Amino acid sequence: MASDQQAVDRRRFLKTVGAVTAGTVITTQLDPTAASAAPVPAGQPAARTAPDSGAAARAATLSHGDFYDQNPRWVVKPFGLDEVELLDGTLFAEKRDRVLDFIAAYPADRVLHNFRVTAGLPTPTGSSPPGGWDDATGNLRGHYSGHFITAFSQAYASTSDSVFADKVDYIVAELAKCQDAMAEGGLYSHPGFLAAYPEEQFVRLESFATYPTIWAPYYTCHKIMRGLLDAYLLVGNEQALDVVTKMGDWVHSRLSVLPRETLNRMWAIYIAGEYGGMNEVMADLHALTGNEKYLTTAKCFDNRQSLFDACVNDQDIITRLHANTHVPQFVGYLRVFDRSGEETYHAAAENFWNMVVPHRMYSHGGTSGTWPASPGLPANTNAELFQPRGNIAGSIGGSGAETCTSYNLLKVARNLFFHDPDPKYMEYYERTLLNHILGSRRDADSGTSPNVTYFVPLSPGNSRGYGNTGTCCGGSGLENHTKYQESIYFRAADNSALYVNLYLASVLTWEANGFVIRQETDYPRSEQSKLTVNGRGRLDIKLRVPGWAKDFQVKINGVVRKGKATPGSYLSIQRNWKPGDTIEVSIPFDVRVEKALDAPEVQSLFNGPILLPALSTATSLRDFSFYRHYNRNGDLSRAVLPGDSNTFTTNDHTLRPLYVGDTQAHHVYFRRHEPSIVFGTEDSGVANARREDGTSFLDAVWSAAPFASHSRFMTKVSQTSTEWVRLGLITKDDRWDILLAAGNAEEELNP
Repeated sequence: MASDQQAVDRRRFLKTVGAVTAGTVITTQLDPTAASAAPVPAGQPAARTAPDSGAAARAATLSHGDFYDQNPRWVVKPFGLDEVELLDGTLFAEKRDRVLDFIAAYPADRVLHNFRVTAGLPTPTGSSPPGGWDDATGNLRGHYSGHFITAFSQAYASTSDSVFADKVDYIVAELAKCQDAMAEGGLYSHPGFLAAYPEEQFVRLESFATYPTIWAPYYTCHKIMRGLLDAYLLVGNEQALDVVTKMGDWVHSRLSVLPRETLNRMWAIYIAGEYGGMNEVMADLHALTGNEKYLTTAKCFDNRQSLFDACVNDQDIITRLHANTHVPQFVGYLRVFDRSGEETYHAAAENFWNMVVPHRMYSHGGTSGTWPASPGLPANTNAELFQPRGNIAGSIGGSGAETCTSYNLLKVARNLFFHDPDPKYMEYYERTLLNHILGSRRDADSGTSPNVTYFVPLSPGNSRGYGNTGTCCGGSGLENHTKYQESIYFRAADNSALYVNLYLASVLTWEANGFVIRQETDYPRSEQSKLTVNGRGRLDIKLRVPGWAKDFQVKINGVVRKGKATPGSYLSIQRNWKPGDTIEVSIPFDVRVEKALDAPEVQSLFNGPILLPALSTATSLRDFSFYRHYNRNGDLSRAVLPGDSNTFTTNDHTLRPLYVGDTQAHHVYFRRHEPSIVFGTEDSGVANARREDGTSFLDAVWSAAPFASHSRFMTKVSQTSTEWVRLGLITKDDRWDILLAAGNAEEELNP
């Protein structure tokens, strides 16, 4: 690390407080024995240290919040991880702490092993590579190490725990030695080259080598560069910026001389041409240095032959494309737009987003799956490929919904929101974070495995597999659970407004505006949240009203705020705040169904934001019936019965939140089975016929609920039965049988 005086020059446009000295950082990490210590046994918590004495200097000097504050195109901006503290005692803290314990105990020398071997440097006795795809000979080695650097950096910014900063500083210093050794050896095309394998894979890609001869070399390069940038931005490690800038120089030296046609063909090669978010990190280097060559290099990654131009023109061609190859590219396109102002990059990202959400989105927020052959549509057995537009129920066989893809879709949603604060982006964010991401971490400790998922499958009776040492999702899984607080709060670019996007227990320290906001809740295990303001002045606090929330209520200093909150919007509270002011938010959860776009009878159950799979080992969709339990309110309160802690029972099945991380077989989707027109126990004996759009008779009746009286209910039944007769779906005699059954059910239908 640099001295205090050197730290003054860390960044021309970032606020500077200082840095810890080199001796403080390195002394505990230069002991190879300590760095290579065996992982903590499963079930035993890792030893973490007291907060870093240099925390204020490190965290305040450089943070994502500081860095992105310089972006002139964002109308909404984030806070740094160091500005938002995730409070203990919540579901999110429990998941986070399991990952923090794992990475705190992880030997730094394992992260470095393959780099040292490639550089010809000695490895400490007993050191070994991470394993999995990041073993001693794998063509993707080095990617997992990059994820670790990011996870360590995020963990430090979130906790100020010196164990994470020490690991980052040690790893960066050793990677710099590897980079220097590679340069001195004269074997590589540029002295900035740094990888955990020789340069051959990059050379072969330029000759259009395919997978598995090579394996996504620029994807791995991105993970390393992203990790180093995060070490600089989140931990304040000056050397990391030097190392990653040299890597950027090397990337520029290779790609800037290639014809556009060659680049297009490279990025269109399945897996081999996958490059993660290389355009993102190169654009970030441009932002940090002002050097135009890095922005030029970022544009070298325009995936024009495969997808970019199609998305600019809003042409949906993404079916059968590898989802996680392409999603992170759009984070990069947004960053290129931020730096260049070229609207085509923003248009490409926005149009792409709308191709995925909701048209290819499963109920937990994930995407991509397998599907059988049908007329005009060949079968697909690769669960990592985008399914056809609107194909939801038809693509839930086998595995699917790669966790990495959701990790990257959250990044796209977040970055689109910075340009256009449309609540739909945070609606998606909450859905995916609370269900796919939380459910991707097992609720068990491990000293040997990240205990995260690759897929979160949707097929009937499937279960989650946890582990994933060295895989792509094993790496992004380390990051997912060390940054939960990054999108709880945003701020208007002019600091006039605070966006409360997520109801997570946390403390926001908004130093620039003189406010500290404490949010107390156990959401989503609770339906209430309380925000306490410590600060004074005018501020517009915007509370997100979830799209599913019918009776969102707010009290300010104990007084109910008048007016109805609109679901799927932000409720604006503008006032002069003073210390001790409180905002109490009530968000009543209701059990509800969501229908698959392509098959309305295939549905998922939610309680508020919480997806509720049914526990079952059966391998075919379960048939659930609800309408016979309805009263005039038209809700599921009699059909889905509550138990403890967001668990329910219905149709002889237990429903439990997907965020519970274990390996029990479950059904995310079920088949709605309402064969006859019934009202309570009154069965008309008439089949529950459907219109051409898939709406059944009972669907049409209950869509008008709640009914203030039985007479209004009967009016709706009469109108619907008349329409069904006109459509030829029932006879006139059937209509009278239906009206008789509805009339006889009056007492049962009373709420």
